Amino acid sequence: MPPFTSPWWLKNGLSMTLYTALVAHRTWEQTVNLPPVLYQDHIFAGHGGVPLFGQWATPPSAKGTIIATYGITGSLENQWLLKILGRKAYRRGYGVVLFDWRAHGKTAELSPTLTSDGLYEGEDYIALAAAAKALGCPPPYWFMGYSLSGQLALWAGKAAMQLTLGRPLARSDIGGVAVVCPCLDANRSLRYLMRDPLGRYLEQSIARELNRLAQRLHQAHPNHIDPAAIARANSIWAFDHEFVIPRLGFDTVEAYYAASSPLPFMEALEIPTLILYAADDPLFDPAIIPDLQAICAHNPNLDLVLTDYGGHVGYYSSPIGQRLAQDDDPWWAWNRVLDWVESRS
Repeated sequence: MPPFTSPWWLKNGLSMTLYTALVAHRTWEQTVNLPPVLYQDHIFAGHGGVPLFGQWATPPSAKGTIIATYGITGSLENQWLLKILGRKAYRRGYGVVLFDWRAHGKTAELSPTLTSDGLYEGEDYIALAAAAKALGCPPPYWFMGYSLSGQLALWAGKAAMQLTLGRPLARSDIGGVAVVCPCLDANRSLRYLMRDPLGRYLEQSIARELNRLAQRLHQAHPNHIDPAAIARANSIWAFDHEFVIPRLGFDTVEAYYAASSPLPFMEALEIPTLILYAADDPLFDPAIIPDLQAICAHNPNLDLVLTDYGGHVGYYSSPIGQRLAQDDDPWWAWNRVLDWVESRS
């Protein structure tokens, strides 16, 4: 796999992360010489019958289908990194299914069901794959995500191990999982963020978006969301404390984070899995990295690509890096993910 080479001015996890969040979202279409994908809207039935809004498209003679969603906040309408993945995958001959996950985007308008950080979203991926198969999107199915949705996709890999004969979807239909900068241990990473002034700034930025998410849920489902709880949800921890853990039956947020973090089950994953992870990611505790390396060293199904730089879901490549990798654009991570999928096909 060609190495990641960032521009000199982005060789810092925070600068790369802020550039991606604050600048690249305005300029990305100038960097990708690919036409938009003509998706069809569809309401899928997720695990437990929860309606999930999604979009799908499949080219003639598709080589497989990529199923993906985005991170902790946002919607299909504004998640440009997901749009880049969709364009790239479709151009390479893959069907694409993108979806608003629980409590996000148009899915939030359809259902008041809250997030579970993978406990049920992993099964949602499986349900989406089965529905995509019925729509004509062919296997193998590749589950993808970045940041928190990387955590969800890892749970999908765990759920895929339980597929048995006789179900609409067989285990042989699953190609694998590919994740970029996934959340692996929420307890450690949230504590890490809160210890640092810049980390607290990032946490508060996310918390404000979560509060807006709660407000939109209240507007769509006023009988299910308490306005007083919205006022109290002024941090990531508080959002999960007020809205998530009561519905899932956890006594504490810490117990919920421990149960939903994928690091403990990754050593047993039997589904081929690619993990792109940046050592300078400012959102995650660096102490997680040795544990991740040890787990991947003992599981041949896990392909870990650990880079010195990249920030949090940044991986914006320099012109030199693009030439070395023979890439047409700076989006190193998605190019490597799709190269890996093609190498496994």
